[in-house]
Amino acid sequence: MDIAEKIKKYREELPETVKLVAISKTKPNEDLMEAYNAGQRIFGENKVQEMTDKWEALPKDIEWHMVGHVQRNKVKYMAPFVKLIHAVDSLKLLKEINKRAKENERNISCLLQIKIAEEDSKFGISSEEAEEILKSEAYKKMENVDVIGLMGMATFTDDEKQVRNEFQYLKSVFETLKIDFPELTELSMGMSGDYEIAIECGSTMVRIGSSIFGERN
Repeated sequence: MDIAEKIKKYREELPETVKLVAISKTKPNEDLMEAYNAGQRIFGENKVQEMTDKWEALPKDIEWHMVGHVQRNKVKYMAPFVKLIHAVDSLKLLKEINKRAKENERNISCLLQIKIAEEDSKFGISSEEAEEILKSEAYKKMENVDVIGLMGMATFTDDEKQVRNEFQYLKSVFETLKIDFPELTELSMGMSGDYEIAIECGSTMVRIGSSIFGERN
């Protein structure tokens, strides 16, 4: 199947309540345009410089999502255009995003990344830290940043039970926080290997790369 056929397959397969983020990191613009021409509009990148280059070259109705770990000194480069930052893991980073969004007279949406995997290599904060950020005076004063949900990455394992447990845990954190923060509407969880389990557990946004564009070089 080519890229366009895969996009079509996912669009037919995913529930209407679930957004498809096509993870296009390391892929050439031609590949992104093939997905674009098949109707895909949301693309996810994990490096700010690469995403900025693609934003400059590609159609302006693309919605760019930053899915990788973000360094504060890189926020200024994507602030003019990024739609959603998936992996916010500190109040300091939120402050920087708010500052740069304000300079560009924009509002930038963010997700707080919760650490649900057992692997040390995964970034993220605890549910308590997420609640602390949302309740902080500093966050309440931010006018150019909107935390609209949570993101998490499950352990990279073939053990479906473990993956399901991690996603269910994230969903429960999401539901608990929503009581005080009803503006939380997005739950970004699930990738090429585990998106079906994620959707069963309540994901509203799946991040799919290799299954659309092929393995990365």
